[in-house]
Amino acid sequence: MTPWLPEILRNPLAALIGEPCTKTLIDELNIFDPLCLRHAVSKGLGLGIVLGGCIVKLPQLFKILNAKSVAGISLSSYVLEVLANAITLAYNFRQGYSFTTYGEALFIGVQNIAITLLILAFTGRTMVGIVTSTLLLAFAYVLFDTSLVNGSLLSVLYGLTIPLVISSRIPQIYAIHKNKYTGQLSAFAVFNYFFGTAARLFTTMVEVDDSLVLIGAVLAVVANGVLAAQMLYFWNAQAPQDKYRLDTKKTK
Repeated sequence: MTPWLPEILRNPLAALIGEPCTKTLIDELNIFDPLCLRHAVSKGLGLGIVLGGCIVKLPQLFKILNAKSVAGISLSSYVLEVLANAITLAYNFRQGYSFTTYGEALFIGVQNIAITLLILAFTGRTMVGIVTSTLLLAFAYVLFDTSLVNGSLLSVLYGLTIPLVISSRIPQIYAIHKNKYTGQLSAFAVFNYFFGTAARLFTTMVEVDDSLVLIGAVLAVVANGVLAAQMLYFWNAQAPQDKYRLDTKKTK
């Protein structure tokens, strides 16, 4: 059958979902083919998650900058999350999985490093922030070097990201529970993270035959779901005294 869709539109679709499914879904208009439909939905969601990952933490960045405060935001959560982002990116890349199944880890990791630097800067530890970001970038580089980290070790490290995902959320969850307040935590980031990880669970089930990746996706949904629930529960909570404003030094 001769393709009816112009090449300028068909070629990107074929690149995303593959030629066989493009032929089935687009050329033959067999849009109810179960395998290709599920594959196309997964690819579309995956691309959306990656694109969303480019901006998901920007509202958090802007909220910190506008408030000149990091109240309610856990430093350890962000450091642990950056480590998990780096390991996830390296593992999936070296396994040869499609970029649409993990690409958001790259963009979210960069934004997490920026937020980590802001937390350290607003708490008077700028030099510590520079050293920390340098070490994190060096750690990420080592993970991609097969001569330094072999496949078996990287698999072990990826397995460790499963508890790391939970660990990265626990300090933030505890901070909110303790303060009864979400502080400068961005609702946009929290809810988008939750829905994004839920969609990522679906794409993992469809495209990635890897139990480690699947377990990590499930736990990410659970951990981000708890944060989303806290955000709703403490939505109208009153702010305690903010110890983490940039401009709180008293003048003599």
